[in-house]
Amino acid sequence: MSEILDNLKYVTSHEWIRVEKDNTVVVGITDHAQEALGDLVYVELPEVGAELSVGDECGVVESVKAASDIYSPLSGKVVAVNEELTETPELVNNSPYQDGWILKLELSNDAELADLLDASGYAKCLEDEA
Repeated sequence: MSEILDNLKYVTSHEWIRVEKDNTVVVGITDHAQEALGDLVYVELPEVGAELSVGDECGVVESVKAASDIYSPLSGKVVAVNEELTETPELVNNSPYQDGWILKLELSNDAELADLLDASGYAKCLEDEA
């Protein structure tokens, strides 16, 4: 069973969101997503400074089994990326909610936060997919 943390928000495309105190959010892929992909061998990160809208492709994760796009769960400007993933993409497998974060966004529309799923909503999403 995949780990789903109560203090995060989620989207149906399997990204997680942690809201920080400074109007930024940290984004990564969920434990469920990394399990489904298998061992990651490559992570393509977005450019710092890129402006993203909800649903924009903003990166790629590749495993020995498949490649999967990463979608922006919110609108905003990329203010940081996890450069460690270029050398050690397996951080996403080993620590999807801490060390394996992918990007940080400065939000341009706080109202979009209301559209995110909480932990129970994401768990239901996973049940519906099964």
